[in-house]
Amino acid sequence: MTKDLLTPAVRRRLIGTLFAANTTFMGAQITAFTLMSIIGADLGGSDAAAGIPSTVSMIGRAAAGYPIGWLMDRLGRRAGLTVGYMLGVLSGIICVLAIGNSSLIGFCIGVALSGMARGTSEQSRYIAAEAEVPERRAKAIGFIVAGGTIAAIAGPLLVDPASNLVTSFGLSLFTGPYIASALLSLICVLLVFFLLRPDPLQVGKAIEAAYNLAHNLTTSTERGRTFRQVLAEPSVCLAMAALLIGQFVMTFLMVIMPVHMHHHAHSTGAISWVIALHSVGMYAVSPLTSRLIDRMGRTNVIILGSLTLAVSALVTPIAPTFVPIAVAMFLVGVGWNFAFIAGSSLLSDALTQNERGRIQGASETVIAVAGGAGSLSSGLVFSASGVAGLSAVGLISSFVLLAAAMIWGRSVTVATVAGD
Repeated sequence: MTKDLLTPAVRRRLIGTLFAANTTFMGAQITAFTLMSIIGADLGGSDAAAGIPSTVSMIGRAAAGYPIGWLMDRLGRRAGLTVGYMLGVLSGIICVLAIGNSSLIGFCIGVALSGMARGTSEQSRYIAAEAEVPERRAKAIGFIVAGGTIAAIAGPLLVDPASNLVTSFGLSLFTGPYIASALLSLICVLLVFFLLRPDPLQVGKAIEAAYNLAHNLTTSTERGRTFRQVLAEPSVCLAMAALLIGQFVMTFLMVIMPVHMHHHAHSTGAISWVIALHSVGMYAVSPLTSRLIDRMGRTNVIILGSLTLAVSALVTPIAPTFVPIAVAMFLVGVGWNFAFIAGSSLLSDALTQNERGRIQGASETVIAVAGGAGSLSSGLVFSASGVAGLSAVGLISSFVLLAAAMIWGRSVTVATVAGD
């Protein structure tokens, strides 16, 4: 039975299922997010309410990370993902009902559940990594992240058809994206429940056992280390720093950029192109990132990510014209991708099979908090000191990540050599 779990065909099928479900769900999320701020302002009766739903969604994402990870450690990855995607279905239904009843509170409950579902789905990259042999983990994570390219293109394209379709049934056009999101989430439930077999948790245990046997290592204990013990490891600290700071800088510079461009009379078309290029930087370079990790190592790619984020911060205030802004937003997406995939790979390598669910779930909470902090502080800094202030904060944060990689990276390299 153990040998059957280790076959390449099983690993490919599991990773393919995770890719299909995660990409579909990301498309559902982007479809729903497109009109979220407009709906918030409409239901709240003021533009001041526009940002409330997205903030609530981020809180939901942060709240779900650790509990879902704990559930995955107890009941398996398939059970955890199924619960998460069911929350996505429920979210879409509640949002449709809330819009129909003009309830901002109901809508916020719906988007909170959507955030929880997002926090669950984001763990797909870690699940793909544990279903692969150690030397292919970075490729597995990069493959899952690359699905965001498809979602970033397809998601917005679904908004108009879905909105037009529901109006023909007498429903508010705002409900269209959320009905589409619920249906797409249901597809994810079916994909995971029926196709994610055997459970990646069992495959990961078989891979870990085979690796330990081949390298004369001791198999992990049943419960694994405590959270404090895990955080004492330099590789975990560096991985968390990469995920946190990369997310913060990316969100901090990106969120306010449409406002900056609007102040300088850029068209909505130009703003859309900048966001599209930013999305390409975030997701489309994932295969390249995986190759760089294989050649350079996790720590060096984190260093490369910090330098790329720093360059994007430097380019941001050069001029309020299209090209510098587009270059800056593309680079901040690329820098995030380097830090995100390398940090995720490093974290996956540092954990035993019995620790991954809860610790990786906690990392999703860290990412959500960093994104929320970047989003909330971006407007404050921009209003106080303009784009120069954005550049300064982004640059300083990038150098903090660079310093972390230089300090903790030495211990990571030593530990790796010693382990080999």
